[in-house]
Amino acid sequence: MIAARFLAILGCLALAAVPALPAYASKADDTIRAPADQVLPDIDPYFNNELLGTVLGINVWDSLIFRDPATGEFKGQLATAWRVIDDTTVEFDLRKDVKFHNGQPFTADDVVYTINFIADPASGVTNQRNVNWLKSAEKLDPYKVRIHFKAPFPPFMDYFALPLIIHPHEYYAKEGRKGQNIKPVGSGPYRITRYEPGKIIVLERNRDYYAGSVKSKAKVGKIEITFVPDIQTQVANLMTGGADLLTTPVPRDMVDNIALNPMLHVVGVPTMRVNFLQFNVLDTTASPALKDLRVRKAIMHAIDREALAKTTMGQGYTLPKVLCYRDQFGCIDKDVAGYDYNPQKAKDLLKEAGSPNVDVVMNAFTSREAAEIMQGYLGKVGIRANIVYEQYPAVREKQRKGTSGMTLASWGSYSVNDVSAILPVYFGNEGDDTARDKEVADLINRAGAVMDQSARAVDYAKALKLISERALAMPLYSVGRNYPANKDLDLGKQTSDRMMFWEMSWR
Repeated sequence: MIAARFLAILGCLALAAVPALPAYASKADDTIRAPADQVLPDIDPYFNNELLGTVLGINVWDSLIFRDPATGEFKGQLATAWRVIDDTTVEFDLRKDVKFHNGQPFTADDVVYTINFIADPASGVTNQRNVNWLKSAEKLDPYKVRIHFKAPFPPFMDYFALPLIIHPHEYYAKEGRKGQNIKPVGSGPYRITRYEPGKIIVLERNRDYYAGSVKSKAKVGKIEITFVPDIQTQVANLMTGGADLLTTPVPRDMVDNIALNPMLHVVGVPTMRVNFLQFNVLDTTASPALKDLRVRKAIMHAIDREALAKTTMGQGYTLPKVLCYRDQFGCIDKDVAGYDYNPQKAKDLLKEAGSPNVDVVMNAFTSREAAEIMQGYLGKVGIRANIVYEQYPAVREKQRKGTSGMTLASWGSYSVNDVSAILPVYFGNEGDDTARDKEVADLINRAGAVMDQSARAVDYAKALKLISERALAMPLYSVGRNYPANKDLDLGKQTSDRMMFWEMSWR
């Protein structure tokens, strides 16, 4: 496999032997060229779930508060102070020195408009779990707002700090979602100056970015993100100087080869992202065999998670027994046995199920290498996995229609340090939930609606234990990301896979 990939890269290098760009000229023209493998259905952060969308979200837009990358503390961003009035109400004092990229001054009207817009189910925000706890916002004065929740929502600070970005109300009200997608306007350290869907996104430094922001002013003048779906082509571009940074997950063997190039370096970044298998047990599943608990358990015993992680990640991973990241509140694996690698046990379970040979569909949008390795493991015990690899929107559509099979999924929780950012998405009895287990959903939804942290922890622990016992999902590994880059590019303090471009600088 390694040899085949390396030869493929050499082939790409041969094709790129006469690049249009001079090798490693990006420092000279102050431009980071970063190919990506995702096409965004909409550039507005509220209308996509893709990692690239969240990256653009924090670089182009600002939120009311932000978690300091250096300390992990919540600090004011568009807000200067906040007060909890009661379990469902919080007030924010706002900055008076902020302008959006189109020159419009930031005021309370922008916060009120944005919150009331996303709180309305008719707006169609893609990830409703990020916003469906919001009730409304009201303006108290030009620089003070009060925001109301529908019910107590314990992790509200994490959401105000990450996914809840603020739009310019006058521009959005006039141009609408379509206009904001064609010519996006935010208030962040970078502004989008060119956007050709499926081709290129150009970000330029916001020279008028306000002083005192937790994010700080951008140091690099321009970021060019181009759509390059093939990872081998991306690597070839990096090695010939046509790219400066790869944000797409790169297979370990490619990373090892890149690290040998004296013009490049590889930066490891820990993340909250978890890769896992989600089983569709609904009547509409593409893999009816998955409705049998014994088959699902056989799949989990058939895969060597540690070997899979070592092969695809190299280092920086963890092996969770439950579907969440270990540092998130509520990620409790007490009394959860998990599933050890045991091929014979897998075969015995299939025999017990009366299905020594099983066919399943594996839908995937991430880590093709991991999918192929798991396909091999499953084949050894009698499970034939047909991999259907597509862009994330296509896979998500099948999940939401209930027509997926076994999905190789990846979720970063928007870097929210609470399991409310992952469990309700996949087990909250809506959207991407392909289990529709009422007992599990009730526990998760109850835990997300009370302020008592000890009570929340008890419910989350029960839900995670049931998910494991009923084999509704298989946690694979947490993702430690490797970012190959031009050796002249300092990535700065990166704390997740939501790349903070303003942290980057040239050496």
